[in-house]
Amino acid sequence: MNSQKFVVLIDADRCKGCGLCIEFCPRNCLELVRDLNRLGYHPVKFKAAEKCIGCQACTIMCPEAAIELFRRRVVRPEGDKA
Repeated sequence: MNSQKFVVLIDADRCKGCGLCIEFCPRNCLELVRDLNRLGYHPVKFKAAEKCIGCQACTIMCPEAAIELFRRRVVRPEGDKA
């Protein structure tokens, strides 16, 4: 079973690589990539999904609104009360 509780979607072509999301992430879940996006910036990527606590600091700090965070929904088989 996947232990990842949150899913972070990053629109790499909107990201300008400012690093605010990296700086404000309390769990160090993001990093800049070497490749350039279509605008010539180094966008961020989600590197540590298992450490994410869903605080949304990255989404709040992103001036380009290039980051979305979603809670992963756990679907249990019918009859499973765990």
